[in-house]
Amino acid sequence: MADVTLGSTGIITERNGFGALPIQRVDAATAVKILRKAYEGGITFFDTARSYSDSEEKLGRAFVGMRGKIFIATKTPARTPEEFWRDLETSLRYLQTDYIDIFQFHNPSVLYKPGDGTGMYECMLEAKKQGKIKHIGLSNHRLTVAHECIDSGLYETLQFPFSYLSSEKEVELVEKCRQAGMGFIAMKALAGG
Repeated sequence: MADVTLGSTGIITERNGFGALPIQRVDAATAVKILRKAYEGGITFFDTARSYSDSEEKLGRAFVGMRGKIFIATKTPARTPEEFWRDLETSLRYLQTDYIDIFQFHNPSVLYKPGDGTGMYECMLEAKKQGKIKHIGLSNHRLTVAHECIDSGLYETLQFPFSYLSSEKEVELVEKCRQAGMGFIAMKALAGG
């Protein structure tokens, strides 16, 4: 296994992370066994989302008392500040933690920026100021939004589909992140297989 540094976040973790969407399909006891086995195998980066039904709750159960040993990224599909704060507090409660390493906007159709009238990016800044999140990220499936994210300089990580089936456009996106000092988190690394 090889360690990587996730852009400018300072997060150093094993190159392979654990995408926690599938653990919503198993019972809690099985999920805890799977998550702990992954940790014992060297995985320290775990990615989940409010939209993955009970995935956050299962992560919280698996790693209670181990918070300093793992990195947790989760996502909010919120479209209003009220939804943002509700999701953040729910995530913290289910994950049984007082902070999230990377909090990501989950596949928005537009890139949230300061002063855009939505108040969404300002929510991220306030959550970071309060110590509830450490880093601001974006998870997306749209190349235009992904490029805008990198160009903005506002986000510390970008999560985007990337696999052996990726085109030159996705490869260029990864290189653009590297050049910008931005962490790139590959999702769907097996192309959904």
